Amino acid sequence: MKRPAIILLTALAPVSWGTTYAVTTEFLPADRPLFTGLMRALPAGLVLLALARRLPKGVWWGKAAVLGALNIGAFFPLLFLSAYRMPGGMAAVVGSVGPLFVVGLSALLLGQRPTTRSVLTGLVAAFGVSLVVLKAAGALDPVGVLAALASTASMSAGTVLTKRWGRPEGVGPLALTAWQLTAGGLLIAPLALLVEGAPPALDTRAIGGYLYLAFANTAIAYWLWFRGIGRLTATQVTFLGPLSPLTAAVVGWAALGQALTPVQVAGMALAFAATVAGQLGQRAVPGRSFTVAGRAARKDATDRMDGALRR
Repeated sequence: MKRPAIILLTALAPVSWGTTYAVTTEFLPADRPLFTGLMRALPAGLVLLALARRLPKGVWWGKAAVLGALNIGAFFPLLFLSAYRMPGGMAAVVGSVGPLFVVGLSALLLGQRPTTRSVLTGLVAAFGVSLVVLKAAGALDPVGVLAALASTASMSAGTVLTKRWGRPEGVGPLALTAWQLTAGGLLIAPLALLVEGAPPALDTRAIGGYLYLAFANTAIAYWLWFRGIGRLTATQVTFLGPLSPLTAAVVGWAALGQALTPVQVAGMALAFAATVAGQLGQRAVPGRSFTVAGRAARKDATDRMDGALRR
């Protein structure tokens, strides 16, 4: 498959994630962020695990647990915590710095030297998203800001490590996605029970909303995302992230009657242009961008983690 087609398919993941806010507010029980995270992750992971019929072996038990914790188990609760403690627009702005996190982590773990263009493109993307979603809404909540930054850092680290470790020989993206969703869901389950108590009563709308989140928004979307990570650079993949808040803004305008101002439209154009620019001039062949120093830095930073997982 040619690279533009891979990029377009991978982009469907953040586009799908952009519908999460509307589905959550319109269909799901209020104030149940952990239960919602659990319902997104665990059912999808178990279904994909049954389809893949592959379990991790050897060191991959540890790697799958680490990736599942970063991409799902820590990311979901931190994301919902930030959304409940401060305006969703501010949470989206903090999350839009993900490309900058990935640029820095790629230098450390993949030996890919940051370029001026990638840093500037990341800043433009964050600025564009801020124009779309940021509104004056009182003082910032420190815990919310820290949770948003932590969720972004968690997903960014998971993206880079997924690229760094790849997949075991003979294992496809479906199995890798299943392992991570299952591990992340199992991590969230006891936390949801302890913090939120027994599951809430669900009506037909809520059941439909959870089915959508679990399968279209999570199982399929994360399969496309991890498939894209295997075929594109980590930076290319993360620069698709701003499509999520942009989609949320479009859904709010089209389905929820929320108006778009000229400033928001300009911000959407900036963020979309940065997303496109983030795909240009890069090749998903990591070895071509490694310097000797880069290889040494990557090896030093990751060998200790790999060794710990083998023990």
